Order: sequence, then C-alpha cells, then structure tokens
Amino acid sequence: MSLPLVPPAGYGGCFFNPAPQVRVIEVGPAQVCVVIDDALLDPDGLIDWVGAHHFERSTANAYPGLLMDSVETLEQSLDGYFRQHARLQLGARRTLSMYARFSLVTQSPQALQPGQWLCHRDRVAVMPALCAASVLYLFGDSRLGGTSFYRPRGTPAQVERLLADAQRLDAATFSDRHGVLPGYMTASNDHFEQTGHVPAAWNRLIFYDGGQFHSAQIDHPELLSEDPRRGRLTFNGFFACRRGSV
Repeated sequence: MSLPLVPPAGYGGCFFNPAPQVRVIEVGPAQVCVVIDDALLDPDGLIDWVGAHHFERSTANAYPGLLMDSVETLEQSLDGYFRQHARLQLGARRTLSMYARFSLVTQSPQALQPGQWLCHRDRVAVMPALCAASVLYLFGDSRLGGTSFYRPRGTPAQVERLLADAQRLDAATFSDRHGVLPGYMTASNDHFEQTGHVPAAWNRLIFYDGGQFHSAQIDHPELLSEDPRRGRLTFNGFFACRRGSV
C-alpha cells in the first residue's frame, strides 16, 4: 500500500523552504546553475517516506541504478519552486510539462555500458526549446558525488557519431575506437571538457539547463548502495519549457 505524502503543516501545501539560501553560479560558457541550500522543510521525513516504498531497475533508459516514481503533490511543489527561483535564471518563459522521480545510482563501474561512460543530455516527451532539470541531494555523505558539467570538444557531427557508437557498439569496440575507458565520467577526456562542478550537500537542490552535457560526479563508486538511507538518493525533476524570447 502506498503511504500518503503530505507537506509539513502551515506552509500552504509546499514541501519546500520559503526562505532558502539561493545562489547562481556559472558552470560553463553562457551556462548557469541555480543552487538552493536548505531546500526541503522536512528532508528526513521525505527519506522515511521513500524508504517505505519500492525502487525498480529502469529498462526504459540508461540510468545506472534504481528509479521510483514521485507523487503529484510533490511534483507540484517542485514545479512551483522552479517557477519561483530558477525559471527566469535559466532563460525560460513558460513550463509546458514536467515530471519528477527518485533515483539511486547503484551500478558498479564494471557493469556500465558504453553509453553510461559518457556525460549526457536530458530529453523530455515534449520537444521544447529548453529542457530544464533539477537534482535534490538526499544524502549526507558528500563523497557520493554532486553534478559536473561539460562541453564537447568536437563538432556536432563528431559528437553525434560518438553518442551513436556508444549505443550500438560493444564495450571493447567502443573503447578501442574512441579511447574511452569503462567507468563513471568524472573529468575531461578527448571528447568533452569539464566546465563546472557543483558538490553535493545534504538537502541541496540545483536547477540547470538539462540540454547541456552533464553527469553525476561518482568519484567513489564503492560507496554506492541500494539502501535509500545510505546510498546516493536524489529527487530529479525535468521541465519542458519555452525559452524567454519565444
């Protein structure tokens, strides 16, 4: 049975802190990230709720771990927070659609497929001018990793070929052809330059342009766990938006 998820009393149906610490930092050329500390009013309560539910291994995308759907009340609260603190900062005018989920990175570096060795861009069902994204870090051990941002070194055609090969080639062939070693991406390589990094922190929420290349900064994969109270638990949002000039 699904347990109810209700916001703390007295805050008008919002799960998020009405007076957080908000910063805007550069994470690449003409790219910013909105960093909000002390984001949730009751992060421990949310983790208790998550721990009473079941995660599943995704077969629909390349996420290297376990996923769990959110609930509408929490999604609506996150969407309102996005509108209040981040939408204009990211150059968005209107949200067309959004969804959110809980995520646990669990796979060992040896179990990753070539497409998971690289940074990535987010996609949404509606193809907007801008795909914004958010990550809420729900773990206290910062060694589990924040989020890093990248820009391609090659031409768009070269990047598309690299990404296509990562999906169709076996691991050994892909590594030999492109010089990419198995494992989580944590630094610049021949194909991408790391342009920014946001460290993880307890109850920290970040918003950024999901259409730019980014990756979880998994420097210590030995710390990953399938236990949401011990592992790299995040709450991820995806927002299909029109750009401010559209």
